[in-house]
Amino acid sequence: MAKFLTKEQEQTVIQAIKDAEMATSGEIRVHIEAKCKADDALTRAKEVFAELKMHETELRNGTIIYVATKDHKIAIWGDEGIHSKVGQDFWDQELELITRYFMADDYETGLKEAVLKIGEKLKEHFPYQTDDVNELPDDISYGEGH
Repeated sequence: MAKFLTKEQEQTVIQAIKDAEMATSGEIRVHIEAKCKADDALTRAKEVFAELKMHETELRNGTIIYVATKDHKIAIWGDEGIHSKVGQDFWDQELELITRYFMADDYETGLKEAVLKIGEKLKEHFPYQTDDVNELPDDISYGEGH
């Protein structure tokens, strides 16, 4: 099996995270691993969210996009600050967007587009403030066997 993302594709996704976070105090992470270690992807996304300490953002406005490549599972989890503003329908729409691209084996575009759309929502509800600091790394985190 080919690597899920090439180095160049990783950089495109990381740049999308940086671009999305430029206009918001919100935080976005992408986590990729081979196999989902939970019964379902959403449960695992919440576990990784906690492991990455994403719940510690000041405004509780972190979002994780979780991908288990070998199990073909994806999930998006937004902390209570952003979830209370956008609701479940928004996450479902973003999951649909990613799924469409993934079904065409275009993982880079699926992740990039979802990151940018989440960034737009974060900007709408949590605009960038002059004293904002990047609370979490922008790089893609990886689990076992990615």
